[in-house]
Amino acid sequence: MKDDTRALYKSCSQCPRSCKTNRLEGKKGFCGETEPLRAASACLHFGEEPLVTVFGGSGAIFFTGCNLHCAFCQNYQISQLGMGAEVSKENFVKICLELQANGAENINLITGSHAIPVLAEYIAEAKSSGLTLPIAWNSSAYESVESLELLKGLVDIWLPDMKTLNSMMSKELFQAEDYPAACKKAIRWMINNTPLNIMTIKKNGEEREKMMSGTIIRHLFLPGRMEDTIMTLDWLKNHADGKACISLMSQYTPVEFSERKESLDSFQNRLVNKSEDNELRELIEGYSFEYLFYQDLSDDTDWLPDFNRTQPFSNALAKPIWHWSKGFLKNNQN
Repeated sequence: MKDDTRALYKSCSQCPRSCKTNRLEGKKGFCGETEPLRAASACLHFGEEPLVTVFGGSGAIFFTGCNLHCAFCQNYQISQLGMGAEVSKENFVKICLELQANGAENINLITGSHAIPVLAEYIAEAKSSGLTLPIAWNSSAYESVESLELLKGLVDIWLPDMKTLNSMMSKELFQAEDYPAACKKAIRWMINNTPLNIMTIKKNGEEREKMMSGTIIRHLFLPGRMEDTIMTLDWLKNHADGKACISLMSQYTPVEFSERKESLDSFQNRLVNKSEDNELRELIEGYSFEYLFYQDLSDDTDWLPDFNRTQPFSNALAKPIWHWSKGFLKNNQN
């Protein structure tokens, strides 16, 4: 890590938690991580929005640790249980270039909010080593503008969640009452600093749209919390419509693990039902967003990842390239 960013880890204040942990001495912050960057998986991911997956899939790298700790996290093995292996700058560059060589449309950095100083340095090194793909930043948006400034000019595509604008819910589910304020500020910064640029590309006679730069704001509907989704969509209509893409997701799926199971009592911990899906569709149509994605309802839970496997997802969703326990993979393994 460069000397001018080490202070952010010495008394860690690089995210809104500001837990003040000295991660340079091997102590774990709220995120569960010390200084070294760790990751669990790298793959060509076909489960993202079409603007990101396009033809070749998104080059997803899943990092270990998280500064939010959602009570319902579907990636809990890596976000809260610490599964993963240390990734040096050299290995990070190699992973990025391997994804590029395998046809990735971009490099999709997933849950790196707690490691921004390190990742800013590593991204710059990858770009100087031959990486030409757009860089996508996939996060909860629980980030400080000061830290995001370190990524300015390095990240091309922002994929933030806007989980909730209800501070009571964020306190219950994330232990972060300030999440709504922090996420709104971060997303405004992303939109203002990265103009939307969508181009049409052609492959084998087929045309598809591809995001080269800009922001896709994601909101996951929590069963039984329609009023919270309305609050979020109202904000997005007023502050993001026409300047960013909106992605409304209905994939909420209960998981077996939760370190705070009692927090799940704040909503209905179940799959989204057909009645809610119909209501969401009617609701979203009324907003007339310029750029909108809406996820089809499904009761299939096979897509839930298991990062113990070299293929964490179903074969249809991902082609693994690197795994924390095996290193680089020659074939798409299960």
